[in-house]
Amino acid sequence: MTAAAQWVQQSDQFYLPAEHNWAFRDEYAAADRLFNAFDYGHAILYEKLYTRQDAPVSLLEEEEYDFITRELLVHPPRVPLEEGAIEIAYSKIAPEAKMMFDWAHVLHRQIYDVWADEGIPPDGKDARVAELLRYYRSRADIAFSSVPKNMDLMEGQDYSLAFRREYPKFNGLIWAYHWLQVGLYEPLVTGKTVADRQTGVLAAVARFKQMLEHPPEDMPRLMPMTAAIAPEFARRYPEAAIIFDNLHAMHDVISDVLASPDVPRNRKREEILKAGRRYRDSTSFAWTEQEWRAMSRMMGVENMGGVAVGFLDSLPTPSVAVGASHADAMRHAESGGEMAGMDHSRMPGMQADSDHSAMGHSTGKERPDSRSSMMQMHRRMMADTVIRQRIMADTAMRRMMLEMQDAAKPEKQDRVPGTTRPPAEPSDTTASPEDHGAMEHGDTPAMKENKPRSGQVSR
Repeated sequence: MTAAAQWVQQSDQFYLPAEHNWAFRDEYAAADRLFNAFDYGHAILYEKLYTRQDAPVSLLEEEEYDFITRELLVHPPRVPLEEGAIEIAYSKIAPEAKMMFDWAHVLHRQIYDVWADEGIPPDGKDARVAELLRYYRSRADIAFSSVPKNMDLMEGQDYSLAFRREYPKFNGLIWAYHWLQVGLYEPLVTGKTVADRQTGVLAAVARFKQMLEHPPEDMPRLMPMTAAIAPEFARRYPEAAIIFDNLHAMHDVISDVLASPDVPRNRKREEILKAGRRYRDSTSFAWTEQEWRAMSRMMGVENMGGVAVGFLDSLPTPSVAVGASHADAMRHAESGGEMAGMDHSRMPGMQADSDHSAMGHSTGKERPDSRSSMMQMHRRMMADTVIRQRIMADTAMRRMMLEMQDAAKPEKQDRVPGTTRPPAEPSDTTASPEDHGAMEHGDTPAMKENKPRSGQVSR
């Protein structure tokens, strides 16, 4: 095995010395202890995916999931765990990735400490966080980039989506972890008094536990993005928010690499290191901060678990299915239609011979002005050279653009500048728009993209 012959020099680095260190542990012990349980969850996930590749899905979806949710999160460890003692084999094949995670987690915990220390005045907290970010950047060899990365890096690779679709419960658990990790900042930075902050943190912890009551339906459907979950924190500290989103996205990437049968065992280290380089650099798969914020809004905070403060008793209603991708959410946002990511051909009442008009579903004829306006908006966007280049460089965005155009009626379809698709060969059997009721949904290009892989759950 390739990993057996490698030699990697590690250089661990600890907290920046400061009086505020461990203030969060002292003031918010219940929340702090959950992070120790989260460390176990990440570690055992990677270890089992790598060492037990032939194991049944139930090993993670039932055995480990039940242990974590019924025992570990109920009685979490009092001190941080040494993940290397749990993910023994994984740490050997990708120690560089482990160090990236460890270093980002130090930043996470020290920012919590700054905001938990009531001895630091509000106007002094920003200076402390800036100091922590400088300290974090001092390790360029393991620091995540503060340039946002687009979704193609996380969801557009050959191995992408493998984990969430094979292990929907455990994936939802990881996203619920990440929701709480970024969500806890919001009550800390928005609370006006100590009581406000204490109450807000307790409420966020309670909401996290509520997400676990009916898995995976009540869990986040998409990776929580900090600008959506904790908007005031992201406004105040955009660099930190972007770093944490890149951290959480790379967690997803490694889960996909380890879970995907398309990545053989002897190539898993190579793919993990490639992802690590991309998440550290400032050029590949890059978004602007404005694009990153826009995407966090377009994906729908209801699909990410909802905001971390001021929420209602009930969980938000998501608009995408379990196992969906950000591309699915984008299609849903553009169409305003049914829940994205669902396999319509397998749903009761949606077989090939279903009469959509009789079911009360839209046939696409009722609102031609809406479709026309959407196409006009896209033409204006694509007329901008910078926007066009970015969309063309993002395979997921380009695919969605082409699918939207192909869905338009032939007599109204004007190709958006900069996008091309080879013309279809003439055929007497090609269905017209009026033949939609006789089409097999699973055979259409857009529906093939949305068919769930093994383990995907649809509602």
